[in-house]
Amino acid sequence: MKFLHTMIRVKNLDASLHFYCELLGLKEVRRYDNEKGRFSLIFLAAPNDFDTAQTTQAPTIELTYNWDPEDYQGGRNFGHLAFLVDNIYDICKTLQDGGVTINRPPRDGYMAFVRSPDNISIELLQRGDALPPQEPWRSLANSGEW
Repeated sequence: MKFLHTMIRVKNLDASLHFYCELLGLKEVRRYDNEKGRFSLIFLAAPNDFDTAQTTQAPTIELTYNWDPEDYQGGRNFGHLAFLVDNIYDICKTLQDGGVTINRPPRDGYMAFVRSPDNISIELLQRGDALPPQEPWRSLANSGEW
């Protein structure tokens, strides 16, 4: 068995690509636009998985964008996506500077949670050992659900 991808339906493709690519750092592997079906599929990979994903098409996140507006419910019911990051403080700062709420700040130097524009919970885990706790993260309380 091999993990291929996780599919997430998105309401606003530009906002989602900004979040996943520009803020979180994922890279687009491939895109499929289907005019007859009126949808687009955009496959993204983490930077360290990008080369593998280009040749094997996995592991990726599939953003499904239906061209006709739909209301999607249950982002919390999805669970969460998890990414291993090189520096949890740097990625949280980048996300925060981009207007993303850090729902569970990395007080322990190891784990944080944020939400995508479509309310998908994203877990960020520090690669290797936890970083020493530091401000402002150490003093920040949780915000909303994560």
